[in-house]
Amino acid sequence: MPYDWKQEPDAPRRELHLWPHQSLPPAGFAGFILLTFAFLLLPLFALLGTVLLWGLLPFLMLALAALWFALSRSRRNAQIIEVLTLSSELAHLQRRGPRGDLQEWESNRYWVEPRLHKKGGPVPNYVTLRGAGREVEIGAFLSEDERKALYDELNRAFSR
Repeated sequence: MPYDWKQEPDAPRRELHLWPHQSLPPAGFAGFILLTFAFLLLPLFALLGTVLLWGLLPFLMLALAALWFALSRSRRNAQIIEVLTLSSELAHLQRRGPRGDLQEWESNRYWVEPRLHKKGGPVPNYVTLRGAGREVEIGAFLSEDERKALYDELNRAFSR
């Protein structure tokens, strides 16, 4: 699961770290681009020494560059981390977006209520935390099953 609870021994604080699932690691990205490059060049071997090679080569390289750009952009957009810190009195949620923007929310832990919106949210089984006069989303980038599991874990964490 792309989230993890962290707690130091004998510490009253617990932290929940959430991040989007990255199915293509950096080594896989490089390998995929290299393999695509090789497969794009394979049909060009039959055209070596002809003018047609120079007519097709720019378009194939443009396709490779577009693929690289799209995958890089997707990877940059998934650089999100959310950290929920629970102390004995406070709940603090910090979200760092893909462009480095920081959003924070804090509330008295006693008044925080995790909520699961089965319908009506931007995604099915939308999880929010309500407290301090605000309702904030948490883990919207998780899969539907992961959001259900997260909601159950948040209920257990806040009921302690």
